[in-house]
Amino acid sequence: MKTSLSVMSPRERILAALRGQEVDRLPWCPFLAYWWEAQPAEFQQRGQLAFLREIGADALLRGFVTPYKVLESPTVEVRSEKKNGRTYTETITPVGTLRAAWQYSPAGNTEFIIEHPVKCAEDFKIVRYTVEQMRLQPDDEPVKQWIADIGEDGLLAALIPPFGKTPFQSLVEHYVGTQQLAYFLADCPQEVEACLEVMNEKSLEAVRLAVESPAEAFITWEDSSTTNVSPAQFRRYIAAELNRWGEVVHDAGKLLLHHACGHVRHLLPIMAQETVDVIESLSPPPTGNVEIWEAQEVLGERVGVVGGIEPTQFLNLELDALSDYVEELLSRANPRHYILANSDSCPPGVSIEKFRRVTDIVRSHLV
Repeated sequence: MKTSLSVMSPRERILAALRGQEVDRLPWCPFLAYWWEAQPAEFQQRGQLAFLREIGADALLRGFVTPYKVLESPTVEVRSEKKNGRTYTETITPVGTLRAAWQYSPAGNTEFIIEHPVKCAEDFKIVRYTVEQMRLQPDDEPVKQWIADIGEDGLLAALIPPFGKTPFQSLVEHYVGTQQLAYFLADCPQEVEACLEVMNEKSLEAVRLAVESPAEAFITWEDSSTTNVSPAQFRRYIAAELNRWGEVVHDAGKLLLHHACGHVRHLLPIMAQETVDVIESLSPPPTGNVEIWEAQEVLGERVGVVGGIEPTQFLNLELDALSDYVEELLSRANPRHYILANSDSCPPGVSIEKFRRVTDIVRSHLV
């Protein structure tokens, strides 16, 4: 990448890349999810920002805080119990109770849902009630603190929706599940749509609160993939909401990142029309199903990309092979409106030397 720009700070570099502007060099913004939690406690105590500084990366801190608080409702009680490696929850309301369960995975150091809370059409009324009772209160202090801590060393992308993602994707992942939601959309669409309407309005309220904070960028954990939604569902229920959010964010002069870590090849034409600034955590196969340069051709110049280093390649390739892999990626990807990152998550076994090697490669592309 040839440029006459003076050396930028990491914050300036990230902001320029997110806006599709010229940069002094390609930003390198590792994503430490899962890797970080597997590190020793004394290592974690230093914080992710300190680690990213040490390895010479550009710190894009994704989803660390929300710019508001979700206040507890006196009419909604949540009980939780851990037993035999599982977490059981009950959400108790005047209109009914939702029950869910998660299984802990030692190998992945994470929990996955094994019992969704919505099991029948009547349960959507309970979800609606909990959302209607949800109260949001502006809370800028965590955002201000992170911005002060980061300084010019990077950028905070605050988490924007109260459900972590768009309401439909939240139904898919957290409340119902892909298969059962398909049945509900066919058998009781009115109940699903009524629930989504309430969730959508609460999300938009959160977006409007968020953009009043000092945060310059926002992210939503969509996990977009045709492994759990169809392109038609994505267009109707997800892209439509992201477009509403994007209008509010852009009217405030800020940036919106769409986290899409799965199979997105057949979603790209829709994403190209979204009111977002970049698709974040876009991944080649086998985690994803499209190469970065292929995605860029479809997305065009308006929507950028963050990602590119596939997680299993990051884990399994030896240092020299990883160097060849990254060099090939950089030779084929369009550097404009692009931020290099390991896509989505990072396997715990990735060595620190690999992070440093990518830093060296990116810096060697300075001209």
